[in-house]
Amino acid sequence: MSTDRTASVSTHVLDTSVGRPAGGVAVSLAARAGTAADWQALGGSATDADGRCKDLPALPEGTTHVRLDFEVEAYFEKKQADAQQDAPANRDSGATGAFFPEVAITFAVRPGEHYHVPLLLNPFGYSVYRGS
Repeated sequence: MSTDRTASVSTHVLDTSVGRPAGGVAVSLAARAGTAADWQALGGSATDADGRCKDLPALPEGTTHVRLDFEVEAYFEKKQADAQQDAPANRDSGATGAFFPEVAITFAVRPGEHYHVPLLLNPFGYSVYRGS
């Protein structure tokens, strides 16, 4: 929850290749106070069956930048193993798993604001935006 002195962050992940939430994606959260400051790891979570992280750590006072790191390779490897006969071959990468093994999203925040940042994901691309 944001206050007048802090911002808050939430996220969810949708697998656009199947039109469903991506459950079990590990997400870590880091913050910094200013562009010259070092990143402070705050902890993480994993997406639930609805693709949501409901327990991301709170941001410290003074946070100006946030980074969400999504570990998507394990999600795609599990998905491929679960549906081996239906999974498309990774033609372009020459490797198993995801073309993008992780997705790091960095964005600026302001105190008093809530930032919902969804990740739309597929094996060969992704998109993010500020949601509501």
